[in-house]
Amino acid sequence: MDMTKANLTTVAEFVFLGFSSQPKMQLTLFTLFLFFYLLTVAGNIIIITVIQIEPRLQTPMYFFLTNLSFLDICYISTNVPQMLSNMVGKKIIPFSRCATQMYFSLSFGMIECVLLGVMAYDRYVAICHPLQYTVIMKRSTCIQLVAISWSSSFLNSMVISVLTLSLPYCGPNVLNHFFCEVPSILRLACTDTSFTEMVVFIFSIIIVFIPFLLIVVSYVRILLSFLSMRSASGRHKALSTCASHLTVVALFYGTAIFTYMRPQSKSSWAGGKIVAVFYTVITPMVNPMIYSLRNQDVRGALRKAIAKQRTQMLLKRH
Repeated sequence: MDMTKANLTTVAEFVFLGFSSQPKMQLTLFTLFLFFYLLTVAGNIIIITVIQIEPRLQTPMYFFLTNLSFLDICYISTNVPQMLSNMVGKKIIPFSRCATQMYFSLSFGMIECVLLGVMAYDRYVAICHPLQYTVIMKRSTCIQLVAISWSSSFLNSMVISVLTLSLPYCGPNVLNHFFCEVPSILRLACTDTSFTEMVVFIFSIIIVFIPFLLIVVSYVRILLSFLSMRSASGRHKALSTCASHLTVVALFYGTAIFTYMRPQSKSSWAGGKIVAVFYTVITPMVNPMIYSLRNQDVRGALRKAIAKQRTQMLLKRH
């Protein structure tokens, strides 16, 4: 009995397989992901700063975009620094740090799902009920929606993390991944994980599918409203405000659903690592580019900020 108990508590750390064990490839990947990380942090900080200093962007849409940019900085910072450390050092992470990374990574991913749903609802109200927009999407309502997104996701992540980490891990301790994620951790449990997998699947439906359903319903209503518009300028404005959001939704939700809403036994984690890169690294990186390149207001505010900065620099020189 004592021996069994001892065996169930032997795993004190996990070892990442990562993407490659070849030094040259590791160096290439380190450089690439470091560039991605710095570009993501810088891009999202620029978006947040531009929105804060431009009075015209003090609207619900950009309030949610500010939250999304801050979230993306948190999300990528949960995983990429550890991955970079593994590429230049030992690919080992203590159990406690792995648990912390898994909890926050899962939380931030869930928040993004809910927040994208909230942003879709915001676009629906703005396009389908423009006269009531300021009443429905008032400041207090926006704050409450963001607070619900964060609090519900942290709570859901806590339930999943506690269930996952309460399982016995008695070896092996090698993770075929580049960060601690629930599906990869469950594979190392030395007991039946059917109940935990079912709970993860149910919570995935709640936190992933329900916001996704809200997005689909919102855009169906927007599409019907779009088709009934007689003004070409009205159609163009509606399309431009939705295109950026739809691009982000497609990229993030497509890869997240692939990972969390399939039976774990059918998951191929050779390809799963590549898929995980999209929703943990690529999406946070491209969000600022998508929203700035496809949004005239953000582009205009960015040009204005750059021109102001240049003017100040010229004045200092003279």
